Amino acid sequence: MTEKQKSDQKTFNEVLSECRKSDDFVSDTVHSNKYHLYYLHFYNSLVDTAPLNELIIKPLQKHPVFSFEDLKGKIPVKELNVAATGRDLEEGLHRGHVLIQFDPNEPYGLLVSVNRSENREVNIPEVEYSVIGPKEGLVEDLNINLNLIRKRLPVSTLCIKKIKVGSISHTEVAVLYLSDIANDDNVQTMIQRIEDIDYDEISDSSYINQFIEDNSNSPFPQLIDTERPDRVAAQLTEGKVAVMVAGSPSAITAPTTIIEFFSAFEDYFIPWHLASVFRMIRLFAVMFSVFSTPLYVAVITYHTELIPQDLLATLILSRSIIPFPPIIEAIFLELTIELLREAGARLPTKVGQTIGIVGGIVIGTAAVEAGLTSNVLLIIVALAALASFTTPIYRIGNTIRLIRFPFLLMAQLWGLLGISLLATFFLVHLITLKSLGRPYFEPIYPFRFKDLRDSFFRLPFKYQYDRPEVMQVKRSKRFSRQESRKSSDIDEHIQ
Repeated sequence: MTEKQKSDQKTFNEVLSECRKSDDFVSDTVHSNKYHLYYLHFYNSLVDTAPLNELIIKPLQKHPVFSFEDLKGKIPVKELNVAATGRDLEEGLHRGHVLIQFDPNEPYGLLVSVNRSENREVNIPEVEYSVIGPKEGLVEDLNINLNLIRKRLPVSTLCIKKIKVGSISHTEVAVLYLSDIANDDNVQTMIQRIEDIDYDEISDSSYINQFIEDNSNSPFPQLIDTERPDRVAAQLTEGKVAVMVAGSPSAITAPTTIIEFFSAFEDYFIPWHLASVFRMIRLFAVMFSVFSTPLYVAVITYHTELIPQDLLATLILSRSIIPFPPIIEAIFLELTIELLREAGARLPTKVGQTIGIVGGIVIGTAAVEAGLTSNVLLIIVALAALASFTTPIYRIGNTIRLIRFPFLLMAQLWGLLGISLLATFFLVHLITLKSLGRPYFEPIYPFRFKDLRDSFFRLPFKYQYDRPEVMQVKRSKRFSRQESRKSSDIDEHIQ
């Protein structure tokens, strides 16, 4: 029997008995007159005492009532529900409700919501910060996050389906989509995968992400997580499905493609030619971050004939006192960079920045002077680490950090052949990978010419009249191409 089934079979009195074991659970009485009593049960850590006194206790003391219908009319609170099962009672009490009973032996009561709300204010996104554009970021409160989305998409076709996940945590998960655009198969696949989750506690959207992605063994993320409500709204209009989790300051959107992980949402706030250049720079930076150090190891170990004569003398001089093979010094520097990065991330902000900068300079200089590594490799590793920070999505940055090490090992084993074989393996893996059942490597494979307008580069908005084909949406047109051309012709005629 699962935890959910056990919870569903609890009786009213069994739930109250379990709750009384906790020191923050309160069972109290309210006197309306000397002949009439009300019995109140609640968690004082979840209930706001001011509304409890003003909206429940004082009205009960002044106006005695003898039925739940009369009670509903006397208490000025919108959320009032009769609890007749142990499941309803347990869920209500743990959501900040107060149970009111006329008789403590009765297996039912009235649940009144006076929950305490402690929320973080909407603030600037920390990970996806942009100089241009909106500065609102998602927070831990699900209703606030849904409000931020509805403000940007004030249409009745924005549908939200809420699901309870977690046999112990009962975490509220919201699935968002535009019913007139999103593909029904994508929506149903997302809902079904979430409903199939059998786990006791869900505390963040990252849990949902790992449960519903198509291939959990792949190092490549198959769903985009974002803390920007404007990005969620934009992707919903493309036909994607979004998932928000109570207690999580980030949302998940799917299906997605590999190219989207290198597209910053700030690209849409600047001119298209600048956005295209910056996007190409990010793609080049990622390729450099992955292949630069393995190529150095492969060339120095096996293919010295590829090095120009002018550069060969510099490399020989830099390695003349190094007692280790290139693979050892490369792994030493890569691990040093990773240690500095982890230390900087785990320490307080100001201390972490100091450790990263000072530690990198001191350790790098000391390693070269001690003859543990060459200054050329130090420069290459530092540039590779710097290039890995250009990825706008945090999760793909972690992937780049990870796959550098297999490439290093293959470079040491078989040189350029090893790098080529591993690159082919990852290419085949990306081609076969899916995101919510849709091609992950689109628009390259399968090749779709129309989707290239917003992939490696971004064309002007007037050419983005079609939604991405990979979504297979109900309405593929964003706007009329003919009307757009007429408007352009009118503008040119006026000028």
